[in-house]
Amino acid sequence: MPYSESEIKPGLQRKPLKKDIFEVLHKRIIAGKYSPGEWLRQEEISTQLGVSQTPVREALDLLVSAGLAERVPYRGVRVLQLSTEEIIDAYELRLLLDSTAARSAAERGDTHQTRALSRLLEKMKPLVSLNDMSRQRQLNREFHRLIAETGRNDLLIRIYEMASNAFPDWMLYEAMFHHPEMLPVCLEQEYQEHAAILEAISTRDAPGAAKKALEHILTVGKELEILLGIPADLLHEKERQFTLSPQTQG
Repeated sequence: MPYSESEIKPGLQRKPLKKDIFEVLHKRIIAGKYSPGEWLRQEEISTQLGVSQTPVREALDLLVSAGLAERVPYRGVRVLQLSTEEIIDAYELRLLLDSTAARSAAERGDTHQTRALSRLLEKMKPLVSLNDMSRQRQLNREFHRLIAETGRNDLLIRIYEMASNAFPDWMLYEAMFHHPEMLPVCLEQEYQEHAAILEAISTRDAPGAAKKALEHILTVGKELEILLGIPADLLHEKERQFTLSPQTQG
């Protein structure tokens, strides 16, 4: 698949960097220019970008680490293709882990970390166009990861990273390209929910932080239903145990 000049940062061919190549591939996946399950051919990408295969291989490793692709032994790397069951399993983990991480962050976080979260939130605020979706997704993941790190629980951080990599947030961003009319409302709601989580963490309101984080993931659940067609009854089955849990009721 040929690349347009606008996708290649100035100087990429003169000074190839794995992160630059990662950005090109990342944007194309989110824009739906690569389909789920499509193979990302190292040699082909190298030829198209006019770079050596080494940074391409490293960029593909970054895609795998970011949860957008998977490496199949003896075959190569392909865009991740998740089944409905895998998406629901990842959703269930996020319902549990995000509320737990937010509660821990409110209990253990310090001013330095909450300021870092605030800076990330402000970076996301102006990213409201389809062209911003790649950057928006990266900052979104960084925001949630920093919440987990703020709780200072190493095991939770590792588990959260694994769950995040398995979660199809990139598929939701990709779906926005097919439903651009939903973009402003979805992004504004996401920003307000992030701000509410941050406020609760900043004021050390642990039950409130857990509740706001849970509400945020429940909103994502509605997007899974609307944008990805995940059956509502399967989502609600997972949600019920958390919405009734005393831990998240404060």
